[in-house]
Amino acid sequence: MALTLVRHTTPAVAAGTCYGRTDLALADSFEDEADRVLQTLPSATVVLTSPLQRCTRLARRISDHAELELRPSSGWIEMDFGAWEGVPWADIPRDSLDAWAADFDHFNDHGGESVAMLERRVRAALTAAPPNAIVVTHAGCIKAACAIYGLHQGWNTETVFGGSVTLD
Repeated sequence: MALTLVRHTTPAVAAGTCYGRTDLALADSFEDEADRVLQTLPSATVVLTSPLQRCTRLARRISDHAELELRPSSGWIEMDFGAWEGVPWADIPRDSLDAWAADFDHFNDHGGESVAMLERRVRAALTAAPPNAIVVTHAGCIKAACAIYGLHQGWNTETVFGGSVTLD
């Protein structure tokens, strides 16, 4: 069973902004980026997507192009950063970031999700995913999946906007 995890295309947000559950629109480059994504995808049985519009727009494009069923799934939504949502990373207090680094798995003093919560949710989404699905999701979910599978660089996996990772 292979799953192809595709990161959404470039969002319309200032560089250096912390965002997770914030439902951002996409940059004007969407059409070009989506065309590049379509050229790289394997055949699939279904398209799963985070319900956030930065994923659903690309997922709709993929499902229409490949004539596949599109299924939204909350298991693939990005991590909730709570009070940090929409705040420039540079404006988040250093002691808060240090506390997160010191307890990477369980920190959630920002009022959102912890990394452990994200990982549990992604683990359940992986288990529920049908074989040979394309999943349009977010960097955090891709990192969690790579960590769960012990692939690439785990939590340090970097996926560019419109990039993908295949899990076998």
